[in-house]
Amino acid sequence: MKFFLRLIPVLSFIFSFSLYAQNQPGEALRSPVTGGTGPAALSAAEEFRLGVHAYNRFAYNEAILSFERALSFRPAEALILDWLGKAYYRSGFEETAIRQWRAALDIYGRSTGAGMLLGSRIETVANRRYLLPIADDGVRYILAGRYPGKYEDTVLYRQPTSVLGNSDGSAWIVAYGSNEIVRVDVNGIIKDRKRGPLNGFDRPYDLIRGQDGRLYLSEYRGGRISVLDSQGNWLSYIGSRGRNSGQLIGPQNLAVDEDGYLYVVEYGNMRISKFDPDGNFILSFGIRNPAFPGFRSPTGIAAGNGRIYAADNASRAVFMFDPNGNYLGRLAVSGLRGPESLRFLPDGTMLAADANRVLQIDPGAATVRELGLAGNEKTRLVCADMDRNGNLLAADFNTGEVAVMTRFDDLASGLFVQIRNVYTERFPNITVELTVEDRLRRPIQGLDSNNFLLTEDGAAVLNQVFLLPGFMRSGADISLLAERSEKTVNMRDAFAAASRDIASALREMENTKIVSVVSAAVSPRREQHELSLENALRGQSDAYSSRWRFDLALRLAASDLLNASARRSVVYIGSGNTGDLAFEQYSLSELAAYLANNGIVFNAIITGDQQASAAIEYLCRETGGDAMHLYRPQGIGSLVKSTAVIPTGSYSFNYTSRLPTDFGRAWLPLEVEAYLMERSGRDNTGYFPPLE
Repeated sequence: MKFFLRLIPVLSFIFSFSLYAQNQPGEALRSPVTGGTGPAALSAAEEFRLGVHAYNRFAYNEAILSFERALSFRPAEALILDWLGKAYYRSGFEETAIRQWRAALDIYGRSTGAGMLLGSRIETVANRRYLLPIADDGVRYILAGRYPGKYEDTVLYRQPTSVLGNSDGSAWIVAYGSNEIVRVDVNGIIKDRKRGPLNGFDRPYDLIRGQDGRLYLSEYRGGRISVLDSQGNWLSYIGSRGRNSGQLIGPQNLAVDEDGYLYVVEYGNMRISKFDPDGNFILSFGIRNPAFPGFRSPTGIAAGNGRIYAADNASRAVFMFDPNGNYLGRLAVSGLRGPESLRFLPDGTMLAADANRVLQIDPGAATVRELGLAGNEKTRLVCADMDRNGNLLAADFNTGEVAVMTRFDDLASGLFVQIRNVYTERFPNITVELTVEDRLRRPIQGLDSNNFLLTEDGAAVLNQVFLLPGFMRSGADISLLAERSEKTVNMRDAFAAASRDIASALREMENTKIVSVVSAAVSPRREQHELSLENALRGQSDAYSSRWRFDLALRLAASDLLNASARRSVVYIGSGNTGDLAFEQYSLSELAAYLANNGIVFNAIITGDQQASAAIEYLCRETGGDAMHLYRPQGIGSLVKSTAVIPTGSYSFNYTSRLPTDFGRAWLPLEVEAYLMERSGRDNTGYFPPLE
């Protein structure tokens, strides 16, 4: 909480500006839609009320019709246009939504509070966004905040040497100087502290995550690797102090390859040691020989693309080896000053901490790009990692803190906050659901009650209660979409095999269920799956046709997830080809927008030997999903299990309304503001209480 106090001056300014903006002329919350005595005004108000209720029931087509009818009575009403745009946006028709919003913006005026908010929304939606963290688009990262190691006279941790992001937006910090690892949330507040077994850690240095979720922590002075569970609790040791095979002196940076093998950089022995996932010693390499000049000051290490990359601080170089330790040469990059840690990013490039800089190294193109500076020449960054929200975290050993660096465009544009639904059935007790994203549509995870302010008509709501956020909820909801084409009529046994693999994966997952099974036939329909998932996926032989409809079936499967859990996915099962009539009614981009705008991930299981089509790959890419073959050696269990860890920026609140209802016909305004360090975002909406 102490760190959060450092943000109060910034938040006070933002809050003051927000309240000022809400009272400007032309504000939507004062729209005459909810007032007036003429027949047109009354009819418009009634249709608008029906549209708002339909929108909050996820009945977007019904909401669009009601808003269109309301506009027929009041054509120049900005509030109706605004809501009509929202309904089109959630339906996947982004271009149409933007047209409605621009019309509303012309009426609001760009200098009003509603106009500025709507203008920001238009800009964000118009610039198509991506889901996964990226660092290769030329945008620089700038300092957005710090996780301090000291507050006034209180030491929080000393001499950080490593950082590791977690799926909930928090991060582990390895504190070399205070012999511990600490977990901080997105606000820099320490949530957990681990000091190891009874004898404690002995100068911990680097922390990485294995493929099974366990953590590996190197202990520089202890000459060993501590194995921890996913929560940081100590389990066992790997290695012991010494110079023999399997022994370690000065273990520093760590890496895990695609097969789960652990690689340890030993500064004292000037070599790299390799262990299997169970901790058994395999081999050591990197000693000077006729092919390799030997390490002078080995530091960072990364494993990927079938190669091992090892940085040398003194040589200002990155060397390459194969997994058996054979030297492959020097990575042809220049401009390194003193490389320390190396970490792979999802796109196959590497992050490198180098003096006071964070670099991006492309091992394929052998290029280096500076992402950002985290201090002056006295700064010593020893590790850099990307957290779940796309920020760069850089451990500064000399200053004793972790720098938080954010893309310049993200810092300038702020957060993208959307109020998704307002539940009024228990009025005056209200439940509101919202999402927080950045401008690239990446969910912002790890926020808590300190990051939000809810107001009604400018005054803070009563009894605001922060509910369990989406990223902390276990499980997921899944809709299965089975292709019924002439290509899959002979693949019914493959569908049965897929059903068994899916059922097996579900038995190992908590709170994950199949919501529906949709047959993508000429006329898509829901199958009865509760008694037999296998029969539901097999389907009836007469349902298979060359005129099957992918678009209609996908919309049906997705609509079943609109009121589902925070993590939700449509899993397509089929040949990978969407057919000749795939986009007769809905275009590919509209389908992708419908999924993405409602937080639904598209995954694909390919039952034949063909590759997934470009359309299937596009849907996976735009929603953060994946495509894999049914009969691959590893099976499809990982795809099903991935639905339980889908990133989500979903948040919910309960509160008590203090506003009068006019017997359920009053338009009650609601505003939500979200803050994270120097970034903020805002959305406003409104609701109608139940008729009395």
